[in-house]
Amino acid sequence: MSSRPPLTEVILVQAPARLRALVRGSEIGLVLLAALVGCGGGVAVAALIHLTQAMREALYGLSPGMRLSAATGLSPAAVLLAPAFGGVLLACLALLLRWRRRPRRAIIDPIEANALHGGRMSVRDSSLLTLQNVISNGSGVSVGMEAAYTQFCAGLASRLGLSFELRRADQRTLVGCGAAAAIAAAFGAPLTGAFYAFELIIGTYSIATLTPVAVAALCGSVVARALVGQTALVTLDRADAVTTTVLTTADTVPGLVLGLICAGLGILIMRGVTLVEAGFRASRLPALLAPTVGGLCVGALALAVSPQVLSGGHGALHLHLEAHGTGLALPALILLFVAKATASAISIGSGFRGGLFFASLFLGAIAGEIFAAGMPLVLPGMVAFGLTPLAYAVIGMSALAVAVIGGPLTMTFLALELTGSFPITGLVLVAVIASSLTVRKTFGYSFATWRFHLRGESIRSAHDVGWIRSLTVGRLMRREVPTAALDQTLSAFLRKHPLGSPSRVVMVDEAGRYAGIVLVPEAHAALREAEEGEPGLGELLRHPQDVLTADMNAKVATAIFDRTESEALAVVDDLQSRRVIGLLTESHTLKRYSEELDRQRRAVLGEAG
Repeated sequence: MSSRPPLTEVILVQAPARLRALVRGSEIGLVLLAALVGCGGGVAVAALIHLTQAMREALYGLSPGMRLSAATGLSPAAVLLAPAFGGVLLACLALLLRWRRRPRRAIIDPIEANALHGGRMSVRDSSLLTLQNVISNGSGVSVGMEAAYTQFCAGLASRLGLSFELRRADQRTLVGCGAAAAIAAAFGAPLTGAFYAFELIIGTYSIATLTPVAVAALCGSVVARALVGQTALVTLDRADAVTTTVLTTADTVPGLVLGLICAGLGILIMRGVTLVEAGFRASRLPALLAPTVGGLCVGALALAVSPQVLSGGHGALHLHLEAHGTGLALPALILLFVAKATASAISIGSGFRGGLFFASLFLGAIAGEIFAAGMPLVLPGMVAFGLTPLAYAVIGMSALAVAVIGGPLTMTFLALELTGSFPITGLVLVAVIASSLTVRKTFGYSFATWRFHLRGESIRSAHDVGWIRSLTVGRLMRREVPTAALDQTLSAFLRKHPLGSPSRVVMVDEAGRYAGIVLVPEAHAALREAEEGEPGLGELLRHPQDVLTADMNAKVATAIFDRTESEALAVVDDLQSRRVIGLLTESHTLKRYSEELDRQRRAVLGEAG
C-alpha cells in the first residue's frame, strides 16, 4: 500500500490562484506563510501543554501547575495505576480505529516526509499520533511530547503548503518551519527551534531557508510564551557554573570525557528500546494489552524508586538544574538514571507513543551529576577543575541528547538559551561534537533514523533522497526496443539488421525470455572474419545475465552500468520471467541524474529553477 495520503485528503482546500501565485513567486510570500505556520505552531503547542497538564492533574490529583515528575506525596495507587490507565485508553483507541475500518499504515514523520516524500504529510495521521502521545504523556509514562509537537505542527505546515501548491523545495522548507515553531514554542528557545529544523528536518542549512525558518521559530516562541507561563529550566550565572576565575584549555578535558561517556549511554538507551520491543513480541502478549502491562511496569518503577521517572521529566530536570541541585548521593543518582532509562525503554517498547527528546535531556543531566560526583573518587586530582556539578549537568544534558536525537548545534544553542553562559556553551560544544562523532562512527543512527532502519528504510537524515527514488529506470528507459529470436541464423539476422540500422538488438529465446544483447556492427564483422561456416548468435551475446528492472532508481542503475562496463542494458519486468520491456543507456541515465543533482544544488542555494 502506498504511504502517500489520498489526493482528496492532501488538497482539501485550495488557496486562491492569485494568492498561490504570490507565495510561489515571491520569497516574501513564503516568509509570510512561515510566520503563519509559526503562530499556529505556538498556539498548538500551548494547547497541547494545557491538555496534558490537565490530564495529569486529574489522574494524579496534582495542584494546578505542578509538574508530575517534581511532585511529592502522590497517592501510591495513582502512581501505580495511572500509567496503566493510559495503556487502556490506547487500546480503546486502537479498537475504535479497527471498528471504523481505518487502514493501518505507517505514520510519516517530518524527517521521513522531507527525505522521501517532498514534504507531503497527512494531517489525519499526524492528529492520530498527537492524540496517542497526549494519552501517553498525560497518563504519566516516561515519554516526552516533543514528537507530538513537531508531528502536528509539521503536518499542519505540510497541508498549508500543499494548498498553495508549493514547489518541492519550498514545501520541505515549510515542513521545517512547522517543526522549528514547535520546538521553539516548547522550550522558549527560537535558536534551538531553528537549528532543529536545519539539522534534523530539512537536513541542510542554506540562505534560502534561513529567513522563513527563523521567522517561524520566533513566532512560535513568542506566541507560546504569551499563552503558557514558561519558567526557565535553569538560571545559571558564572558563580554557579565555575569555581575558577578563568576557564582554561584543561577544563575542556572532563567535558570531552563526559561527551564520550554520554555517546555510549545514548547507544545503550537506543538499543534498550529495541530489546524491550523484542521482548514484548517474544512474550506473545496481545498488542492491545502490551501498553497496559508496560504502564504497570513504569508505575511500579516510580513507586520503587522515585516519581521523577514519570512523564517527560520537566519538573525533575528543573530540580536537577537548580543552583543547589537535588542533593542526591551518588548511589541514588545511579539508581535514578537506570530507573528513568528503563522506564523510557519500557514506555516506548510496549507501544506508548512519544519520543526520547526530553528524557535524553533529563538522563544527560543525571549523567553529568554522576560524573561530577564520581570524578574525585576515580581521579582525585580532577577535583581541581573549575566546573561545578551544575555545569556538568548542563554539559551532560546536551551531550546525551545529541547522542540520541542528533543535531549538535541544536543542543549547543539549547544550552546557550537555557543558561545564557558562553563559557559553559563552549564546553557544551566540545562535548556534543565528541558525542555526535562517536555515535555516528560507531552506531550510525539517531533514535529516529534507527527506527527507520528497523523498518527497512535506508535513510540516515532528512536530506532529500526522494527524488532519487522517483527517478526510476521505468521512467528513463526507451520502450521501443528491437528484439530478435536467438534461434535464427546469423545470415538471417544480418539481412534484417543491416549496417546503419539500430546498433543494438535485444535477443530473446524461444520462450520470449531475455537472452542477451547483440551489437550489429560486431555481428557483421564476425561473419566477414569467419573462416569456416558462420558463427551462431549465441557466441555473440553480451551481458546475458546483466539486466535492469523498472523499479530500480537511477543511482542503482548507474552502479550496474559501472560494474558491467556496458553502454546499454535491457530492462525486464522481473528477474524470474525476464520479459523485455525496455532499454536504457548509460549516457541518458547520467544526463538525467546530473540534471536532477543540479536542480537540487540550485534549490539548496536558493537559485531560481
